Amino acid sequence: MEAAVILAVAASFCTATASVCQRLGARTSEVTGFDPGLILRLVRRPVWLAGIASMILGFGFQLSALRFGPLALVQPTLALELLFVFGYMTAIGSRAGVQRRDWLAAAAMSIGLAAFLCVAAPSGGRLHAPGSLWWLAAVITTVAVLALLGLTVAPVWPRRVTRSRRAALLGAATGICWGFEAAVIKEFSSRVGDGLGAIVSNWSLYVLVGGGALTMLLASHAMAAGPLAASQPGFTILDPLAASFLGVFLFGERVRTGLPALAGEALALALLIVGVSALSHSHLATGEGASPSPGFRDYPSTGPR
Repeated sequence: MEAAVILAVAASFCTATASVCQRLGARTSEVTGFDPGLILRLVRRPVWLAGIASMILGFGFQLSALRFGPLALVQPTLALELLFVFGYMTAIGSRAGVQRRDWLAAAAMSIGLAAFLCVAAPSGGRLHAPGSLWWLAAVITTVAVLALLGLTVAPVWPRRVTRSRRAALLGAATGICWGFEAAVIKEFSSRVGDGLGAIVSNWSLYVLVGGGALTMLLASHAMAAGPLAASQPGFTILDPLAASFLGVFLFGERVRTGLPALAGEALALALLIVGVSALSHSHLATGEGASPSPGFRDYPSTGPR
């Protein structure tokens, strides 16, 4: 168990590093719609490539953590990612960049998320999910992601989709995709010990690679769309939540449903919502207020787009 926690902390640090590096690489490539050439421009930037390397390293740590410990232990630990991101923003930016209320909001989100997953404590379940459930999960995930993408360009919101809102929606869509990928990782990790033949003959390897590439493209658009503080909550929150729900749906994991557990889960979610609400009104997410140093500047929007 100790090894799982250490590996999960290392994974969260690597993914936080990846987010910061990718934002630094994408901040001058702002996009307002789908841009298939975005990746081709970003691969020329060393800092963005460093972020990809850190993301791959984080994947390795997460995969190792899941081999040493259950999803219910690993996923709450990954909630530390947001605090690591804020630590980077404090180090790279000016002291006025991240204020005390921003740290409190990030802490509330991380604690609320970790508490919810700890109280729910998914456990048990099977190693492999039936193919019919995987298809259904893929359809539901696709519909949810397409709905969020639709809100970024919806004609009913022509004057409300700001940079920050677009980044938040893309971040939420990316988080859901990463949650689905985490479920695929669980399926894939159960095949690793069966030898190379079992790995290359199983669908999970190819979904992991193909889905990871598409999710990386989506994450790059989220990073380029607006402030990191707007997109990061979607990465941090919806990834473990989606993964946990898919663990119940796909692998038959059981969650605590007694009255004390439900009360604890409700309180944890309330704390999470308070943190999200506070951060969504922060200058870090809106681009207003104190400005960090030029190396990590998230320029304010000149108006709705």
